[in-house]
This record gives sequence, structure tokens and C-alpha cells, in this order.
Amino acid sequence: MRLRILVVGAGIAGLAVARSLRLAGYRPDVVEALPASTVPGAGIYLPGNAARALRQLGLDAPLRPLGDLIFRQVFLDSRGRGLFEMDVAGLWAGVGESRALSRADLQQVLLTGVGGEVRYETGVRDLEVFDSAAKVEFSDGGVAEYDLVVGADGRRSTIRAKSGLGGPAVPTGQIVYRSVVAGGPPLSDWTALLGRRSSFVAMPMGGRKQYCYIDETAPDAPNPADPLAHLRDQFGAFGGPVPAILDAMETVSVARTDEVVLDTWSRGPVVLVGDAAHATAPTLAQGAAMSFEDAVVLADELRKSPEDVGAALRAYENRRRPRCGEVRDRTRERDRTRDVPPALRDPMLRRRGLRIFAEHYRELVQPL
Repeated sequence: MRLRILVVGAGIAGLAVARSLRLAGYRPDVVEALPASTVPGAGIYLPGNAARALRQLGLDAPLRPLGDLIFRQVFLDSRGRGLFEMDVAGLWAGVGESRALSRADLQQVLLTGVGGEVRYETGVRDLEVFDSAAKVEFSDGGVAEYDLVVGADGRRSTIRAKSGLGGPAVPTGQIVYRSVVAGGPPLSDWTALLGRRSSFVAMPMGGRKQYCYIDETAPDAPNPADPLAHLRDQFGAFGGPVPAILDAMETVSVARTDEVVLDTWSRGPVVLVGDAAHATAPTLAQGAAMSFEDAVVLADELRKSPEDVGAALRAYENRRRPRCGEVRDRTRERDRTRDVPPALRDPMLRRRGLRIFAEHYRELVQPL
């Protein structure tokens, strides 16, 4: 059966789904509301299960020359004193390599894997959902009917709203700062310094650059008008590599984190994937990995039930919901641990941090 499929969104989730569907023999249309000139900023950390899913998508080879491999995670207190270390290579042994790289490079790898054109500057203006088809009106005035519409349009998903699958994402109370730094101190490990309801994470990402991810729990504070000045004020007293990184830092992006928790991910022939279905705070760096896994499983279930899209979508959700729920629960748990006052948290992490944090990934090591 030749299904008419639309993928809405050409970010990480949308391009991964488009790739998986093409491998399964389908030829989806892909639309993206943003212009083609939009380039993702900052960096991204891909744990071992992301590498495994990319291997299943046939995209592991073009990724190998990019970024830096991460073999170890080092956790420090705010003064730069050791809390514990995690053998990342050992944790993901037999699963995949962990890697930090430019988001723009990852986007390019995904684009080359799609094998078809993306229609940029094309949003979804309206969506009518029937039992076995969906009628889509695009922002350019075009109208088309599809057997399957995949909403891969992120935390603020238009498809989620227009299909009646859920409302806005719910804020977590965290502010996240991201930056790519050139000329900072040499780093060989993923390194996190934990402060009071805050953390400063830096890692090598290739090209003598570091990717920095900094977060604060600050539900009532406004986004700072000058993010770089704010970071230097709030984290300037941190130890380890932080002062030198802040000195070299030039640009910072700011975002509020939020969660998406839905009763169901599909309605008729419309289904959500990635952050549109199950966004969490990025604490475990599982957003891209969950999107890649969604793509693999969705195509697998469509391959099994090509004559019954509804059955395939239910099977996809049944396979994916427990795993994504595990990521959400472990993310919340780690954030709660991070927000324990340092006088209590730091001694506890020195004793049991490795066991606690490694447990967060135990289920994710298992196959899909």
C-alpha cells in the first residue's frame, strides 16, 4: 500500500522520521515553517543510545568524523572538587559511542539522509482529522489529503494543538543557557560543576571548541537582559575550568525548559513524535535520542501493519511510551537531586553518586 505521508517539522525529529520512512519504502512530504537559511546554534551531546538509533537509520558513518567522543563524565562541586566520575564508554559498551558535536553538523547529516526535498517556509494553517485521512491546509494556500500526518514540530507543536492532542507545554521552572566557546581551557571530559540549584556543564565538541550547557532553577525570575553578564555574575566564583570558559565565552542563547505529557500521542491518522509528544528538561541529554528511537519504531510498526495505520500508531505508542516515561521520571529525579542544598547533596554524591546517576540510564541501554 502506498501511503500518502506528511512529516511536519524538519528539525531533528522530523528529519529522522523522514529518513526512517524512506528506508521503509515510503516517500513522505516534509514541510518546515522556518526558512532553509535557519541554522541550529550551539552544540549537542548524543549518548550511546542515540548512536545506536542513528546506526539503525544508516547515519552512523557520516557522523564518525564529527565532534568529539566522550569517554568519561566528571562531576565536581562548585569549587571544582571531585564528587564522582562515570565511565561513559563502559556504560554504553555494546550500544554506541557518546559524542558531542555541532547541532548544525548533526542537522546536515540528517538532511543528507532524507533523500528528498524539504518544503521550507511552509507551515500548517489548518488540519481536519477524519477516521482514516487528514486534510491539511498549508500556509501558502495549498491543500492536500494524507493517510498519515506526523507532527514532529517540537515542544510548541502546531499539529498537537490543531489535532486536539494536547495544549501548551508546561514550564519546569528551569532556565537553560547554551554556548559554543573557542579558546577556552582544554577539556578532555564531559565536566559538570554543581552549584546551588544550578549546574555548569562543558565538554569538548571538536575543532578546539567546547559546548557549554548551563541551567538554573529559577521559576519566578525573568530571563536576564544580558545573559553573558548574568552567567559571569552567577558562576564567576565557580572553580575548575569555569572562570576560563566564562572569559572566552562570547555569545549565549537562553531558553526556558518545559515538559509535554499527553494522554495519547495519536488521533486518527495523526501522530506525534519527539518533543511534540514527550518533551522533558534536557538534563539527561535524551531529547535527540528519543526522537531517533521514535523514528525507528514508527517505521517498524508501519512496516508491520501497512494496511492499518491506526493499529501501527497504537503499537508505536505502546512500545515508546514506557521508555519515554522512564526518561521523564529519571530527568525529574536528577533535577530534584541537583536542587538538594549542596551541604547535603555533595557528601551524598561522593558516596553514592555513581550508582544513582548510572541507574538513570539502565533501561536505555536495553534494545528498543
